[in-house]
Amino acid sequence: MKSKGKVALQSSDFNSASEKTMQTQELAAAMPFNAHLGFEHGIDSAMHPKVGQTIQPESRLPTGSTLTESQGTPKTGSMAAEGLNAGIGSLDRVRVDSSGQMLTTNQGVPISDNQNSLKDGLRGPVLLEDFILREKITHFDHERIPERIVHARGSGAHGYFECYEPLTQVTQAAPFQEEGKKTPVFVRFSTVAGERGSKDTARDVRGFAVKFYTDEGNWDLVGNNMPVFFIQDAIKFPDLIHAVKPEPHHQMPQAASAHDTFWDFVSLMPESTHMLMWAMSDRAIPRSYATMEGFGVHTFRLVNAQNESVFVKFHWKPKFGTHSMVWDEAVKISGADPDYHRRDLWERIESGAFPEWELGLQIFTEEQAAKFSFDVLDATKLIPEELVPVKLVGRMVLNRNPDNFFAETEQVAFCAAHVIPGIDFSNDPLLAGRIHSYMDTQISRLGGPNFHELPINSPVNPVHNNQRDGMHRQAIPRGRVSYEPNSLGGGCPFQAGAEQGFVTVPERMQAKQLQAKVRGKPEKFADHYTQAKLFFNSQTPVEQAHIAAAFRFELSKLTVPAIRQRMVSSLRNVSQALAQQVADGLGMTSMPPAMPLALAKPSKPEVSVSPLLSLTARPGEGSIAGLKIAILAAHGMLGQSAAAVHAELTALGATPCFVAPHIGEVQTSDQVPVVADASLENEPGFLFDALVLPEGEQAVQNLASDPHTLDFIKDTYRHGKTLLSLGASQALLAAAGVPSQVAAGKLDQGLIIEETYTDEVQDAFIQALALQRHPQREAALLQNQGARS
Repeated sequence: MKSKGKVALQSSDFNSASEKTMQTQELAAAMPFNAHLGFEHGIDSAMHPKVGQTIQPESRLPTGSTLTESQGTPKTGSMAAEGLNAGIGSLDRVRVDSSGQMLTTNQGVPISDNQNSLKDGLRGPVLLEDFILREKITHFDHERIPERIVHARGSGAHGYFECYEPLTQVTQAAPFQEEGKKTPVFVRFSTVAGERGSKDTARDVRGFAVKFYTDEGNWDLVGNNMPVFFIQDAIKFPDLIHAVKPEPHHQMPQAASAHDTFWDFVSLMPESTHMLMWAMSDRAIPRSYATMEGFGVHTFRLVNAQNESVFVKFHWKPKFGTHSMVWDEAVKISGADPDYHRRDLWERIESGAFPEWELGLQIFTEEQAAKFSFDVLDATKLIPEELVPVKLVGRMVLNRNPDNFFAETEQVAFCAAHVIPGIDFSNDPLLAGRIHSYMDTQISRLGGPNFHELPINSPVNPVHNNQRDGMHRQAIPRGRVSYEPNSLGGGCPFQAGAEQGFVTVPERMQAKQLQAKVRGKPEKFADHYTQAKLFFNSQTPVEQAHIAAAFRFELSKLTVPAIRQRMVSSLRNVSQALAQQVADGLGMTSMPPAMPLALAKPSKPEVSVSPLLSLTARPGEGSIAGLKIAILAAHGMLGQSAAAVHAELTALGATPCFVAPHIGEVQTSDQVPVVADASLENEPGFLFDALVLPEGEQAVQNLASDPHTLDFIKDTYRHGKTLLSLGASQALLAAAGVPSQVAAGKLDQGLIIEETYTDEVQDAFIQALALQRHPQREAALLQNQGARS
């Protein structure tokens, strides 16, 4: 882009939103991809980091926060002086403009490499002396007080983990030492981007954090509902979260990634592509916490009593299967009940339909890892289950709700550094930053260094050390000794030694190069697209359509077309069909060239399609426990069949709910008592998992006269849920335009139309409910659209 020079803004410039938009587009378009990526991998790049990529804007207009910055007062002063961090005058003394300036630390030291932590060799551990990483992460940890910066909105529950069989051959970790051993746990689920008052059903990653109260101390397995992450190095985490959080000049949008700054960042960081596939998939809008998987994300180590170690990846597999929402449903639920997931978790536990997961381990050796086509230290990569099977080693049951949300769910403090003997870390550079960052964050959020003494955080194993002071101290140690070694306390508390204490595994993955203490990435980290292709190609056609729709929706919210172009150019490296669908949905007349690859010739992947990556691969055990089912009711209905449906669903652990034009008693034609728990107005259809339409001509007429009824039916059908229509209520289906077939000659298995409720109808209804969703409706629609096109 040809620069017209650094033009000072005139007051008239601030009246031209269109000029700002045009210049912003030109500025973004001048960087169609991140040219810096090709210089981030390998030892040469690590030793000689390049100068960062910059663009000269046409004027100062596109880089400003607001069009009104020339409207000064004695307090606000004038606009920030270009390229100057001023220290004089009114607010001018604290305004900063970074145009044309080098990145520095808070001490003004120029930063040569803002992409990588300092490591002992390309694949070695991150070093504590990395003052740049520590300053950046520490500042980030303390940016918002006292709310969590990320994972602010959460829900928690108590339960236990039960071991299936001893795992002493691979680990000495306490929970895995005996068959049937039960370890208390507290689990917190959360969204990542939203604030504490945001909604549950946003498109977002979900936190899945488990605190094991073991008899050798607390172990926190702090993961997500997706097995990979956006970035490879913790030094980029503040950048990622700053980009996805509400834009700082106007603090919008809340709990959403569909805005310019997020997509500007990730489109310049192709390492995010694999995670974007997951985040734009149905995994980002789970049906409930009980029906989503959990992952430890990183590669950890298991260590046995002989100090022998193997690598491990942690998986949580839900008993109730993996199920999601569709976008239309999620949007509507967020308005009707922003606490939907929180309420569902609470009600499942209160009703006895306890959420349950099996813990699975992918165990592999260092020698196996060295042969993989990807690097196990790269958090943007997963290990396909076809390559390393998941071994199920125990189950986790959540069977008790908290007594007090603040004291337990809000005050619980998880930390990736909380491990016990038998669990150890790998050299994953993202994990290394988390080990530091979580502890630092909790100190700030919970008011001091003694947050571990809050009841929800305290271990069941007694604590003995020489820490005495600090804010909010609760323990009252006796004696005069607070140091080690000592004789005045009889040498106590004494060092445990290798036989009983935590010992870091001495063997580490070998960094085979001459130089050490470098900032860089191993060459395999440069493969940004192979696993993104793997994920997309492993989805069903319906799931692929949802991914394309999510990209279209998110990118359509951007105000800078060049960022949309850049993202589509990146998607071409994943799937031409996906990129074309997104481009068509954005009204692009032509597609941009594919984004240049950071690694021109990636290794051939061991697995190119993994069906287990599809949500449909894990439907669950067929239980309908915990499902919420609406039974429409109105005066004149036949109460006997409705009561029979209600009783059967209750016996199977589901939660049936009579929904009528108004709450309260319903006058039935056969005098069987029915009381409506909710109204058509206050409990819309999209809040339920299935729908039953009643018998009775008069009831059907009364329901038909209420405008909410057809919306109720349409949403249930559109969202792929089960409908049972009895007797005259077939007329309501017809009025709502619900077809009885999903394709020529094929009946809709999720649509059951019968005259009355019999044992055979009951069996068919329960079987349909067990499937939870009927995506063949959407698949047939996609097939018809394809045939027409």
